[in-house]
Amino acid sequence: MTTPTRPESRRPASSAGAAARERREKRELLRPTRRRALMRRWMVVLVFFGIVGLLYVILFTPVLGVRSVDVQGLEGLTPDEVRTVAAVEMGKPLVRLDTGEIADRVATLPRVAKVSVERSWPSTVEIIITERTPVAYAKLADGAHMVDATGADYAVVPQAPAGLPSIEVATLGTGDAATRAVVDVLGRIPPQLKERVVTLAAKTPGDVQLRLTTGQLVKWGNAADSERKAMVLAALLQRPGKTYDVAAPDLPTVS
Repeated sequence: MTTPTRPESRRPASSAGAAARERREKRELLRPTRRRALMRRWMVVLVFFGIVGLLYVILFTPVLGVRSVDVQGLEGLTPDEVRTVAAVEMGKPLVRLDTGEIADRVATLPRVAKVSVERSWPSTVEIIITERTPVAYAKLADGAHMVDATGADYAVVPQAPAGLPSIEVATLGTGDAATRAVVDVLGRIPPQLKERVVTLAAKTPGDVQLRLTTGQLVKWGNAADSERKAMVLAALLQRPGKTYDVAAPDLPTVS
């Protein structure tokens, strides 16, 4: 009797071929993914080195360095005077420039009331200055000393500008209380009275006196109640006299 043959325990040829195709397809799908991952890594490296290179150029080379210094707002000063004191290092990268230090150096010039320093890309430093404005002058042996609203003695000229009143104090300057009192009074009196003042004098902060164009003397006292004192003085000036005392505006006198 013949024994029946058993079927072979293996995949059909068609099934084995399908599995092979599936493996090939997976490999084909994985190859682009790996290429993209590799490209992304290279892109990250390139971007990193690009940023590093850009920072190096900005921070450590003269490509974006100082090539010019532009000075604005000058009246009595010259651009060269400001540039000399500013001492801006030419070629230094703008981003590393200490604008505060430059401003501090320029502020040491007596004529400078305010100063700001700005970067103007790609290669310019701008220095913007506000000079002091004179409100009075003091006639001293070496010339006319210009005085601003703070009492600063900031410039000496041979001849004082027309229209400025003179001031007479023992020690001229912002550190002197009498000087500060005089310019304080000058800043508070109304324009119509200011036009008539030729001289302001003070021995103490509470003893400010005004000399008018008509030669009359006004004892003003301190800077307090200046508006009321001006109103009282305007009425008193209608009366003849040489000395007008409004230091105590409620008890004025004419003599």
